[in-house]
Parts: sequence; structure tokens; C-alpha cells
Amino acid sequence: MDDRSAGADRHVAVVGNTVVQRQPSGRGRASIEERIRAQAYGLGFDLVGITVLGPVLGAAALDDWLDRGFAGDMDYIARGAEKRRDTRLPVDGAVSAVVVGLDYGGAEPAGPVARYARGDDYHDIMVARLRELQRWIGREVGGPLRGKAYVDTGPILERELARKAGLGWFGKNTLLINPRSGSYFFIGALFIELELEPDAPFEADRCGSCTRCLDACPTDAFAAPHVLDATKCISYLTIETKGEIPEEMRAEIGERVYGCDVCQEVCPWNVRFASELPGDSPFAPREVIAGKDARTLAREILGMSQEEFTVAFRRSPMKRAKLRGLKRNAAVVLGNIGTTVDVPVLEQAIDDPGPLVR
Repeated sequence: MDDRSAGADRHVAVVGNTVVQRQPSGRGRASIEERIRAQAYGLGFDLVGITVLGPVLGAAALDDWLDRGFAGDMDYIARGAEKRRDTRLPVDGAVSAVVVGLDYGGAEPAGPVARYARGDDYHDIMVARLRELQRWIGREVGGPLRGKAYVDTGPILERELARKAGLGWFGKNTLLINPRSGSYFFIGALFIELELEPDAPFEADRCGSCTRCLDACPTDAFAAPHVLDATKCISYLTIETKGEIPEEMRAEIGERVYGCDVCQEVCPWNVRFASELPGDSPFAPREVIAGKDARTLAREILGMSQEEFTVAFRRSPMKRAKLRGLKRNAAVVLGNIGTTVDVPVLEQAIDDPGPLVR
């Protein structure tokens, strides 16, 4: 698991093609792997594992998934295919990865915005912490350390790396599930040119015969256990789709303005282990979202100017959908749950400058 000891300390560290003397061990001194884990936890990560880089076992499954058209408009996933097949390729000289998980509060109440997107952008938060970890490791081994932090921003299958680093197994809803945390956590990886003792991969599949996530999906987006047809997924439809949401899918969007958590909400591992956010969490709902029901939020979004959107969603992952995408989603939501009182709001949107909103 993520906190398993990596064994006895060694006296040297291999950094790229250079052998760097480690700091003196001394009796009882923790190994570099144990110190890395401790530092990562100290930086606020909730899960930490270590793995070696190399060929990716899930590459063939990814190719098949792409061939079946399940990626929809997400053409970027097919780019850099060779790098996705071998994790040694993205960063020259990198041989190890420190893989981390950061909880975003699965026990928080359901709402019109998926839990992960209610606060600040996790990309910025995690990359900054991983870079600080990289600097710290460099100081520990006594030399500059090349590497790169990845959080959904490169040709990396982070989920596969996390399984390989012992952080969990692939659930039938395709998400990584940790047996003590559930699945409400972000995954990041720090690729470094330092040879490290890896953790044991997570081999077990603890979903058993449970199919709650598959059965609960409002749009029947799972082609099979462990296989998601993204083109039917509400998260894809409200975030990644650049054009109109297909009319036959709109009713299933329900009250969801951005994203969907249904397949996580019903998972027994989350029911038991999901956590609430601490009061100072950067993932706590921002003012524009906090405490608002779907109808209120949808009406406010439809009335937003570009300038108001820029201020309200600064450093928010919801910027990915852009204002036109959020207005499109808001119109669909009001079409699903609105009343005659909302008709003037929708009529006004007919004059929106954006053709997608109109």
C-alpha cells in the first residue's frame, strides 16, 4: 500500500547518469523512500506511493477504447500515444515516479456542481506541491534533481501509475478506488531521475459482484464494467462537449450544471470512507456556488457577462467549459426543472452573443 516501507537505506542515489552520495544514514535513519513519503504527507497529500517507469500495461486497452470512439471529441487523448505506452518517454532521464492522491471531500452534500470543481483548480494546487517535493528531494540527495510534475496535463495515464504505486484498484466505474479513502481524490505524479525502491502494485479487485455504479448511471454510459463510453457521460456532456448537448440526452442531465458524481455517490467504498473537507480547504465551494440549488445557479449563470464570469470563476476548474458551455448547461437544467417564472430568463438567452447559447 501507499505507506509500505521500501526497505533499508542505500548509501548512494543514482540521479540520471550521476551517482550522488546520500546523506549519512546513521543508526535508525529512515530510507530516502520513507522520507519522501513523509514529506509528501507533510505537504498535504493524502496518499503516496512510489513506482518505476516503463511500459504501461493498460496501453492496449486505451487503444481499443479510442478505436471504439468512446473518447468523443477528446482528440488530445490520442496525441502522444507512444509516450502513453511507456512512461520513460515523457521526461528524459526519469526512472521513478512519486504518485500522490489529494482528497476533495466526497462526504460533502450533493449539488449542481461536481464536488471536485466547486473550489480552486486542483491542477495549480497539486503541481505547486509536487514541485516543492521535487526541490526537497533534490536537497535530500545532495544534488539538483531533474523531473516534472503531471496532473492531467500530459500524455500520462496517472490512474495506471497510481495502481502500480499501490494506491488502489480500478473500479467498475473506471475510477481508482483506495480501500481506506474511496475514490474522491485527485491523482498527480512527479517523474524524477532518481532510482527508488517501488511499492508493490495493487493487484486485487475489491469491487466483487457489486454493480451499483453501473446501475445508477443516469445515461447508461458504461458499455461494460470498467469501460466508459464518454460520449454518454454527463461529465463529458457538460464539460468536454464543445457543441450542443444532444436533445435525447438533455433530460438525463437533470439538475447537473457541471459534472456528475452519481457513480461515486453510490459506491460502498465512498459511502463508508468518503471524508468531509476541512474548513480551510482550497476545494471548499466558492461564493458563486456555495449553498445554491441548481435553479438558482442556472439563472445566475445565464445572466452573467464575460467579465462577471472571469471574476467569479478565477482559478476555478469550471473555466474549462467556458461561459458559453456553462450557459448551455444552465439552459438545459432550466429546461428540466424550471417553471414558467424562468421563461423570461430563457427568452433573454435567445439574444445571447454566443450561437451555442442561442
